[in-house]
Amino acid sequence: MPHVFEYAVLRAVPRPERGEFANVGVLLYCPELKFLRAKTFVDAQRVKALDPGFDVELLEATLAHLGTSCDGAREAGPVSGTTQGQRFRWLTAPRSTVVQTSPTHTGLTADPEAELTRLLGALVLPLTD
Repeated sequence: MPHVFEYAVLRAVPRPERGEFANVGVLLYCPELKFLRAKTFVDAQRVKALDPGFDVELLEATLAHLGTSCDGAREAGPVSGTTQGQRFRWLTAPRSTVVQTSPTHTGLTADPEAELTRLLGALVLPLTD
């Protein structure tokens, strides 16, 4: 049986004032199945094309912390004491930092983990012939 889910694309924005970005992950939330998870993939060459001096290691650490926030781990700070829905809204709130999210989108899935993997392949991973 399919369940409603929401997702947002995670974007690296090396220089927010320019508005240029590279997709680096997907955040997926399915409340009925209590599923909130992010999958990421950083193509350093793609990000560095936007800003050669960008700190890719800092980006990867930020994305790892975002994953911790999804899990509600204590290391995530104050957001760890919130519900999954509140965490998803907090993670997808507009911000002008080097990691931003796309607008949220919705869909139906019977398997949110498989959907997250599919979306990562379609929206983030390098295209292949």
